[in-house]
Amino acid sequence: QVQLAESGGGSVQSGGSLRLSCATSGISYINNCVGWFRQAPGKVREGIATVYTGATTGTSTYYADSVKGRFTISQDNARNTVFLQMNNLKPEDSAMYYCAAGPRKRWAGYLLSDHCTNNYWGQGTQVKVSS
Repeated sequence: QVQLAESGGGSVQSGGSLRLSCATSGISYINNCVGWFRQAPGKVREGIATVYTGATTGTSTYYADSVKGRFTISQDNARNTVFLQMNNLKPEDSAMYYCAAGPRKRWAGYLLSDHCTNNYWGQGTQVKVSS
């Protein structure tokens, strides 16, 4: 049984940092994607960062333009945890943050969050950034 559990959310001021954690069980990071998504009230869910490690292709990452240069996704295989380091946070980053995992379904010369099946989801962790 695959399980994902997010933690690390909270309230910070604009310009601050948070590190979100996605603890996983029942799924290997080899040949599977793990991604971070967020959804603010009244807005469409947005895939913001994804990591994929292929057995023969190495590791690829994807970042949405809205977070590129500020957020970093990483995975700790020993701890079965994927992190999202968020720096220089802005009020528009306020949202519920979710992690999702699943096999990759589309291959190109680059990775996008919707190249992954994202079959499994955590319950989310809230991030609020005040100005």
